[in-house]
This record gives sequence, C-alpha cells and structure tokens, in this order.
Amino acid sequence: MNATLVQLRRGILLAVLLAPLAPAPPAMESSVPFRAGETLNYRVAWSAFSSAASLELSVPERRDLFGRPTWHLRATAHTMNTVRSLFTIDDQSDSYSDTATFESRQYELHLNELGKKQDEILHFTPTGKASLAPGPVVAVPPGTYDPLGALYALRGVDWRRAQEFHITVCDGHDVYEISARLDASGETVAVDAGNFTANRISIHVYQRGKEVTANSYKVWLAEDSARTPVKMQAVLPLGNIRAELTRATQ
Repeated sequence: MNATLVQLRRGILLAVLLAPLAPAPPAMESSVPFRAGETLNYRVAWSAFSSAASLELSVPERRDLFGRPTWHLRATAHTMNTVRSLFTIDDQSDSYSDTATFESRQYELHLNELGKKQDEILHFTPTGKASLAPGPVVAVPPGTYDPLGALYALRGVDWRRAQEFHITVCDGHDVYEISARLDASGETVAVDAGNFTANRISIHVYQRGKEVTANSYKVWLAEDSARTPVKMQAVLPLGNIRAELTRATQ
C-alpha cells in the first residue's frame, strides 16, 4: 500500500512538473456581433462643414494570417465637397485582428493626403516572442490592439453588464492605454440611417500614465444585436469631428 501511495505521489508530481510543457489547447474564438461582409457607411461633419468627408467601415473577410486566424477589418475615408478643395484626403487602414483575443497581428496604413502618399505594413509582435511574419516588426506589450481593431473590440463588450473596458493600443508608432467607460444607456440617437437606442461610451486615452486631455472621444453603440456604431465624435484642437451612420449592410 505504501509503495502504491509513493508511486501515486510521484505520478502527480511528475504530471504537475510536465504540465507547462504540454501544448496549450487552441484558443476559443471570441463571440462577435459582426460578420464578414458587413459594411457601415458614415457622413462625417467637421467644424462648420456638415458633409466634410465620407467614412466606410467594413469586414472584408475572416482569414488566416501567418498561421493565425484573424478578422480583416478596413476603414476608408475621403474628403468631400468644399473640404476636398481645401484638403484632398483618401485614406485606408487595414487591421488583421486575432479572432480569439483581438490582438493586432498586422496593421496597414495606405494614406494619400494633400498629394503625399504613404504606405506602411506593420506586424505587431508581443515583446519577447518570435514573429512568424516578415519585417518590419513592431514589438508591443502582450494583448495590444491597433486603433481599428480597438473600435471593433468595443462592440464585443456586453455593455449591459460592463461599465469599463481597458485595453492597450498601438498606432504603429506610439503605445497608449485606453479606458472606455459607459456614460449612459438607452439614449435616443437620430442619424440618417434611422433612430436608434444606444449606449454612449466615452474613450479616455493615456500615455505614460497621464491622460491625453487635448483630445476627447465618444462613440454611441446601438442596443441591437450587432452593437452597431451609429455615431462617433472626436473633439480635437483642429475642430470637432462627428461621424453619423447613413447606411448599414449587415
């Protein structure tokens, strides 16, 4: 009996010691309120211009990227009307966000502003981990999102239960801490796409422990199954910017 107990204890100890060496089970995909093929269109107002630009958010596909399943997210923006005669802007950004954690795997910027073009393809890699992607590689803290992935991650939060949501975001150059807070629920929001009941979320940005107070951001997420962003607002030194939903294909 004693010999059997000794063997059992040794077996348990061996199992505990070897457990960290066993391969981890595949991560479960996060449940998200959107799907591939979704397209959201917005009219963007800036200062006194009610139709300064158009904005489109879309989910072109779900695809594997260097062996990791990701959501391919895209944002395109174009100045319009009088503002286009002042500032010609045609920008596109693409995010490849992990389907389980929403960590950014690849972030692309394709900018065409005032006749100057800029193209960057950045591969985000958690500090201390080897990258499976080609360079350039951007070392970021584990669990880091890109700005576009962060917006879609907000839609994954059940704001009926949550009051705050904290994430780390990298824009490709700088790293920020983001705190999204539920300001109000059940607000009525009237936009071109219709009338919605929405949760108002304020977004607070911190860098190196200090809040960036020069800018402020809010987003209104509809209380529907898709948690659709129906309105977004940014108060910036160059003027207030407001994006309102005009059409949704979901």
